[in-house]
Amino acid sequence: MAAINGGSNILDPSNAARSTLKLENTEKRDTLITIEKRYQRRWQESGVFNARAPTTAEIPSGSLSKDLHRRHPKYFGSFAFPYMNGTLHAGHSFTASKVEYAAGFARMQGKRVLFPLGYHCTGMPIKACADKLTEDVRKFGKNFENYKEEELVDGEDNVPAPTQAETKEDITKFTSKKSKAAAKTVKLKYQFQIMIALGIPKEEIHKFADANYWLEYFPPLCKRDLNNFGARIDWRRSFTTTDANPYYDTFVRWQMHRLKELDKIQYGSRYTIYSPKDGQPCMDHDRTEGEGVGPQEYTALKLKVKEWAPQAAEALQGKIPDSANVYFVPATLRPETMYGQTCCFVGPDIRYGVFKVSEIEYFVVTKRAAWNMAFQNILYKDSDFPRNADELTPVLELTGQSVVGTLVNAPLSVHTEGVRILPMETVSPTKGTGVVTSVPSDSPDDYATVTDLAKKAEYYGIKREWAELEILPIVETPSYGNLTAPFLVKKMKINSPKDSKLLADAKDLAYKEGYFKGTMLVGDFKGEAVEAAKPKVKAQLLQNGDAFEYAEPSGHVVSRSADECVVAYLGQWFLNYGENDPTWRDQVLDYVRNGLETYSSETKNGFEKNLEWLNRWACARTYGLGSKLPWEPKFLVESLSDSTIYMAYYTIAHLLHSDVFGTKPGLVSIQPSQMTDEVWDYIFCHREINDSLLQSSGISKADLETMRREFEYWYPLDQRVSGKDLIPNHLTFCLYIHTALFPREHWPRAVRANGHLMLNGEKMSKSTGNFLTLNDAVTKYGADATRIALADAGDGVEDANFEEAVANQIILRMYTLKEWCEDILKDRTLRTDPSSASDTLWDKLFLNEMCTLVHQAHAHYMATDYKVALKSALYDFTSARDVYREACLAASIPMSQRHVHTYITLQALLITPIAPHWADYIYQEVLEFKTTIQNALWPEMPQPDPSLTAIYEYFRTTSSAITSAEGQQIKRKQKGKATNYDLELPKRLTIYIATSFPSWQTKYIDLVQSFHAKASLEDKALNAEVGRMGESKKAMPFVQSLKRRLQNGENANDVFERKLPFEEVEVLGQMLRGLRKTVGKCKGVEIVAVEGEEEKKVGRIVKCEGEGVGKVDEERALLGAAEMAVPGAPTFFFENV
Repeated sequence: MAAINGGSNILDPSNAARSTLKLENTEKRDTLITIEKRYQRRWQESGVFNARAPTTAEIPSGSLSKDLHRRHPKYFGSFAFPYMNGTLHAGHSFTASKVEYAAGFARMQGKRVLFPLGYHCTGMPIKACADKLTEDVRKFGKNFENYKEEELVDGEDNVPAPTQAETKEDITKFTSKKSKAAAKTVKLKYQFQIMIALGIPKEEIHKFADANYWLEYFPPLCKRDLNNFGARIDWRRSFTTTDANPYYDTFVRWQMHRLKELDKIQYGSRYTIYSPKDGQPCMDHDRTEGEGVGPQEYTALKLKVKEWAPQAAEALQGKIPDSANVYFVPATLRPETMYGQTCCFVGPDIRYGVFKVSEIEYFVVTKRAAWNMAFQNILYKDSDFPRNADELTPVLELTGQSVVGTLVNAPLSVHTEGVRILPMETVSPTKGTGVVTSVPSDSPDDYATVTDLAKKAEYYGIKREWAELEILPIVETPSYGNLTAPFLVKKMKINSPKDSKLLADAKDLAYKEGYFKGTMLVGDFKGEAVEAAKPKVKAQLLQNGDAFEYAEPSGHVVSRSADECVVAYLGQWFLNYGENDPTWRDQVLDYVRNGLETYSSETKNGFEKNLEWLNRWACARTYGLGSKLPWEPKFLVESLSDSTIYMAYYTIAHLLHSDVFGTKPGLVSIQPSQMTDEVWDYIFCHREINDSLLQSSGISKADLETMRREFEYWYPLDQRVSGKDLIPNHLTFCLYIHTALFPREHWPRAVRANGHLMLNGEKMSKSTGNFLTLNDAVTKYGADATRIALADAGDGVEDANFEEAVANQIILRMYTLKEWCEDILKDRTLRTDPSSASDTLWDKLFLNEMCTLVHQAHAHYMATDYKVALKSALYDFTSARDVYREACLAASIPMSQRHVHTYITLQALLITPIAPHWADYIYQEVLEFKTTIQNALWPEMPQPDPSLTAIYEYFRTTSSAITSAEGQQIKRKQKGKATNYDLELPKRLTIYIATSFPSWQTKYIDLVQSFHAKASLEDKALNAEVGRMGESKKAMPFVQSLKRRLQNGENANDVFERKLPFEEVEVLGQMLRGLRKTVGKCKGVEIVAVEGEEEKKVGRIVKCEGEGVGKVDEERALLGAAEMAVPGAPTFFFENV
């Protein structure tokens, strides 16, 4: 085994989590996990998550979906079914958690809830890995006993920064970021090593050489992990994709048939990413690197050689016929600027090939470019594509330096006598053809380079005049004139071709300005906008034989078979997305803008940009797993094309089969052969039942109606949750196909895209040991702590952060809260007051705050803002209990048993969507309810009383201000600074309350009132106005207090008339005893009312308690603190007694 492991801990499955938090004392965690396991078993045994539509006996067949939903509200949510080539990681669980919380909350709203999950197996990944294992077994033996130790490479995080040559050039296209697969690949040489690193026992690995074994092995692990997570999934509806499940296979064939009939699937030649090794297109899910990368199309110019440089001429002697034409072939995105060519660049150290195109035509390009051309009917025909780069041999190889000085004819160039091949050190051999035509009028790179060449002609070994051909204006722009590149290079102070960052910025500015705002100054299309002229110039070049179309991947793409991909131009079946079916595209775009809930502008913008960019998509392949293309069975349906509307299949899967492979019958007795296209039409497309359908399918009318009822009840999909990286493909395809096959009422209602999940503030990475599987997280922290930490991680499309320290703290919080709930209900000292008539102020405030938080949590759950829902439902809710407990303790009043019971009940209910195990334990075993909390409804609580809310806020802010002030004095003493009183001696607390408002506040009340009348209390505008009035320091807190009161629901008239919604003296009187206890060495407390006009204020004691205090109605001298008191905002003063 040591040899097999290669002496590297990369293969140790635990190595992936080596840098994560280590737990020591796990007793409390283990207690909570024991509870979780108990309730998970109960839920699964009872089938509490098994969803059911109203039967046709309950509501007759033929009822409209909206009537069904009105009478029986429902929620149907899903996330992208995981691919079965491994176990789920924490990122999967983050996405799943959003559906999970929504499903839990929907149940509490009284809705029937469907949360299903299938297993995605279509495509190349599994088959490619299985084939690699077959080869590993052949090489090293069944258990790899013949493997000799080799050095393993873990290069995951050593990704270089992009060079200028790799930056985006075509500004008219939308691109997505690199794939998650590319971000997380650990470079192990052999597939069996990857399997060891996944934790697969060595003796089982050989079984995975059979692709079907993956389908048997990983789905049960996925189910195990999600059950351990406490997911509310209806597992009866699970299935595997591909023809391994014959029922799902008929579903895929139906949709492909119908899409072809609708002319949404077509056949034609087009550019596509292609794997020469696999001999087929390589789509997003077939890749280990380059997800989202598409073909970049260029115009390839033919620059005919007129006179070779001496060294090149000598090398070519006798290698090609004298009558043949040789062309340098630069690839450009800007054919409209070719009038301005002054030279052509090559990389002096790059090796170029002279490739034979025909008996009389040869191209000079890099071998990488020629390899792409080999699949584009340029060097080979599509019936004779090579499978290996060794088949592509140049007539001759030349260095770039050897061809410098060659004279070529540049099509369209004003320099008709020809231009020279010149050296350019920044030419990239991995982009384009390695040959770059130079247009220094409009390309900052080109201008900087020719300027440098002219200055250092002798150094570069060229004649100066070769680099000094006249630069003529080609395009007029409003911002940069008619010589854009020279203008920008001078303006941005670019001094050298090596100023790559500045040149990249300048190129971006030049391209955007020229394309969107430029006007042609020369050529047949003089006076036309560049945007309109560009395709015309290109067409002219192609028609005249001066250019041809060429394409290559816009980024690095590697297939699952470890093959570097190219772009091929070939005939294929494709889904006609994009500009070629503008009606379809615009229908989807309109729905995104006017119907689909996306929860964020970022998600909506992502859809819009992708819909404007996305084009035809190859929907068939010849290698991998999947369903056969019905009309051409040699092809398989591609993995992103068989997974667009599978949510519809969830609605009836349990009726068709009871296992994931469809080998066991479901709730109706139907064979796969009976699921004809016409049956699927009936279920999904409102086709009517007739004798022909009943006879041809052999399915009873009752069973057909049952299947249609399940679909029409559960559809549309209420919420789809996926990572944001799926917007460019799966999520957009999902919308496209739904709009094509279903009526609008069945289109998805909402798509929620989330960011990737970081771990402890850093990217999840196996190589750095900062990685957790879902099983790791649940084993380490328990299900509820994991779920709470995921809710705390964030809700937007930006990347979220799972903080292990939070999960660890949650264990203690939930354990301690459980213990308190258990103990407090046994506490015989609690008040057993029979009704609310005997409630104290603290009871009323506690109940009112609970009402406030119940409504807040409800609003946050409705908005799917789970981080703030968690705050209201747990953190703030326990804080309210703490305030109540401390207030009662300070006032020497026992807590109310009735209110404590209400608190525990509400706490369990509010946290149910996020932490259901803890909630159900409290609900059933502590509160002794007889049914599971999974079936409990959201609590109905009265709206909070604004006056009690104001008292609660007053109590908390006043108490906090007093204790904070005392704390500041303690800190001063610790730092050796003078204090306002002796901290070691007894003291008295004097609280000043104002009986009237200062006159300066009037104008600010008028200001807030005017904003409120316009229904706009937006901070920015209001604060700006306060600032202009010149008294921000004292006015801003006052204005914010008015705003808070209005937002808390107080009557606007009371707020603007400056009426407090409570008696301040009475509330402070209730607080006196507590303040005496919480303030250190406090002998007594006086409440002094500040009365009288501005210049004649006097102080009078209105309440007092303890020693060293005066008498009620006794006058008190007003100290400085008294001047700042206003009604509702008392001030205070400490002094020794």
